Amino acid sequence: MEASWRQVAGGRGRARGRATAAPSGNGVPLRGAGGGREKGSGGAVHGSPGGAATSAAGGSRHGPVGPEAPQASVATELMSQRKFEEIKKANQAAAKKLIDEHVSSSSEEEGDEDFEGKQGKIVANTFVTYTTQTDGDIRELERTKQYVNEAFQAGAMTCLICIASVKRNQAVWSCSGCFCIFHMPCIQKWAKDSQFLVSSLTDDDFGKKDYPWPCPKCRFEYKRSETPSRYYCYCGKVEDPPLDPWLVPHSCGQVCEREFKPPCGHKCLLLCHPGPCPPCPKMVTTTCYCKKAKPIPRRCSTKEWSCQLPCGRKLLCGQHKCENPCHAGNCQPCPRVSRQKCVCGKKVAERSCASPLWHCDQVCGKTLSCGNHTCEQVCHIGSCGECPRSGKRFCPCQKSKFSLPCTEDVPTCGDSCDKVLECGIHRCSQRCHRGPCETCRQEVEKHCRCGKHTKRMPCHKPYICETKCVKMRDCQKHQCRRKCCPGNCPPCDQNCGRTLGCRNHKCPSVCHRGSCYPCPETVDVKCNCGNAKVTVPCGRERTTRPPKCKEICSRPPTCHHTSREKHRCHFGPCPPCHQPCQKVLEKCGHLCPASCHDQALIKQTGRHQPSGPWEQPSEPAFIQTALPCPPCQVPIPTECLGKHEVSPLPCHAVGPYSCKRVCGRLLACQNHTCMKECHRVTEVDGCSSKNKAGPECLHCEEGCSKSRPSGCPHLCVLPCHPGECPPCVQMLRIKCHCKITSLYVECRKITTADVNEKNLLSCCKNQCPKELPCGHRCKEMCHPGECPFNCNQKVKLRCPCKRIKKELPCSKVRENQVSVECDATCKEMKRKASEIKEAEAKAALEEEKRRQQAELEAFENRLKGRRKKNRKRDEVAVELSLWQKYKYYLLPVCGVTVMLFAWYIAHDVD
Repeated sequence: MEASWRQVAGGRGRARGRATAAPSGNGVPLRGAGGGREKGSGGAVHGSPGGAATSAAGGSRHGPVGPEAPQASVATELMSQRKFEEIKKANQAAAKKLIDEHVSSSSEEEGDEDFEGKQGKIVANTFVTYTTQTDGDIRELERTKQYVNEAFQAGAMTCLICIASVKRNQAVWSCSGCFCIFHMPCIQKWAKDSQFLVSSLTDDDFGKKDYPWPCPKCRFEYKRSETPSRYYCYCGKVEDPPLDPWLVPHSCGQVCEREFKPPCGHKCLLLCHPGPCPPCPKMVTTTCYCKKAKPIPRRCSTKEWSCQLPCGRKLLCGQHKCENPCHAGNCQPCPRVSRQKCVCGKKVAERSCASPLWHCDQVCGKTLSCGNHTCEQVCHIGSCGECPRSGKRFCPCQKSKFSLPCTEDVPTCGDSCDKVLECGIHRCSQRCHRGPCETCRQEVEKHCRCGKHTKRMPCHKPYICETKCVKMRDCQKHQCRRKCCPGNCPPCDQNCGRTLGCRNHKCPSVCHRGSCYPCPETVDVKCNCGNAKVTVPCGRERTTRPPKCKEICSRPPTCHHTSREKHRCHFGPCPPCHQPCQKVLEKCGHLCPASCHDQALIKQTGRHQPSGPWEQPSEPAFIQTALPCPPCQVPIPTECLGKHEVSPLPCHAVGPYSCKRVCGRLLACQNHTCMKECHRVTEVDGCSSKNKAGPECLHCEEGCSKSRPSGCPHLCVLPCHPGECPPCVQMLRIKCHCKITSLYVECRKITTADVNEKNLLSCCKNQCPKELPCGHRCKEMCHPGECPFNCNQKVKLRCPCKRIKKELPCSKVRENQVSVECDATCKEMKRKASEIKEAEAKAALEEEKRRQQAELEAFENRLKGRRKKNRKRDEVAVELSLWQKYKYYLLPVCGVTVMLFAWYIAHDVD
């Protein structure tokens, strides 16, 4: 890795051969890595391992420097430097990893806070968009916003049953009352245990009734059939919603479309979300409570409104009207006071107008219809009714009826009472009597309440034995221990006392089965300084991250700086100091620009090595120690050996150096330059020119490489020399224009000749062998370029019918200047040939008609063959033409005639 001041435009760096200034992996060069100006080194700068080094490897800084420097020591030192750098980078990487794992820096906290702040802004913008599009109030969405924020934050949602975080990929169930989220296996076990606990209170109805089970948080009751068995999204549309990092966890991403509560006929417009649905944002037109104002458009969630005018409805008293402003529901009772009579009309009192009907405490006293008795009812409405002693009445034992006046009492009938006594088994043996029956005194064999013992005793006395019940109570931990228990053991009344999931408190409930309720206590989790705190459920303080504290850490610095870098309150050790060291270096007096290195983590070396594979290797130990300041990197302008450039070298590596460029000085041959790497040059005659070669530069031993004349392929026979090369006298073999004959010409004649002379030198004096486009050979002598098109060779030309033939020059025929036309004889022959063709076509047509007629007659004959043989057939005689009769004789004659005529014409033309 090159330092920024060591990089040169065009890729011409100077650090390829210097290993002394190689910086470390974190940008801070190490001291003593082969490049420091220590005692005995003399500030030497090493050359490249493979090239000729011109810097002093072990000599004095001001002494002579030459190429005889020991290359072995340079290679060894470079190898040691490279190995040291690799080990140092590995140690620094291990130290950085340890710091990242065990030290919480303020920069990380600020990064987490920024991330949470950005996430909160995104959620807030989502709800702002919802309210903006629906013109709603964002304050009504705070509860839903809180649930969405908790769903996005890792570890924010906690199952109150197992006190564990709810992860994104776990099946969950959400309560419809409090919208709290639980693990699916946890809520299923909770529902099962709750139903078993309730149904196990009595043995008679155990498992027979459908007992409900409550939500662990809000105690909202669910039926047994509502026990969750499948994992659905929040809106209940998608089963087992897939995990999508771009959606709310456990959401399907579709529109919620759940009914609002209270129901209004509309559905939720948000995407599938946790928590309650926001208020309905739909617009409806509605009037006020009293129906006096005109209907206006309002949000469905706030469609009920008051016009603030007096209500005006009649109150229950029937006399006054409601004076309250327009309101919902029934009017309040009338607040006025008036004098009102009671129901019977005996008393008058001032009472509230809202309750006009009231009863006094006097007996009615009106005479009944019998005229002997009075009404014994307290102040009442309506008639008093008939006398209760009128009509037929039963005796006390209800066996006999008597018709007596209301003034006489019903006598006893003298029969046995025979009413069932309080024991429910025996009957009363007394005569018919008034009042209650006596106690049952019969002795019976009675079983105790638990059914384990029997005893003979009076029927009215209960039998309770001394045997204690050994059945387990509903908690399944303690025995009943009640005397003579009938089997319906009461619930356990002892305290549970089990340690809750928080591991801090014990269960305060009575002894029970199943899991205990979550701990109701809360704990404050504070930062290191105690200024910031967050309240969490008891038990969560071990896994809850301390709150972000905005106070500045006040711990004193542990390095040589007077103050620490400002960072927020935190736990554990403070982050490493990153302030510039600024110590004065002893050798050069510059200030150290590296980060503070008073407390650097260094991997401890020389620890116990394992003696075999059975022994586990120990963890690497890091110790905190102060590192020395790195070598000074202040750039010092320094000129290279060959005086090509002035480059800023680090202060600790200042000295003669080679820039690794080509020397480039002009040699004595005046044609080449020195190709050695940048080296020291001794000035001759006191001349300090940067272009003149010195005695240390190379001596030119190459041949002449000057460019030859155009067309000369030979090299100069002289060694590299100044000035022009002599003319070339070698023979050059060339081809003539025809590319057939080889000619030998001196090279200088070819290279110095012009275009016409070159054409003469390349001519073989023979006829051109090329063919013209017409197919004849060129008549010109060997020449360059295309052949002239002036062919005069005679060619034969015929008329279109090929009868007339003439000889004409080829050039005129190719240019279409002459042509041969047909004469009258040719036209006559064409006419006769066309007539013969027409006659043949007509004959063929007649032959086809005859064939079709014959086929038609054959077909009709086949059809007539089915009729009776004696029926006469109608025959039609067809008369043939002359051509049809004699065409077989005329056709050969015509053919012979045509052939003779053609033979005559052909011989006549020749």
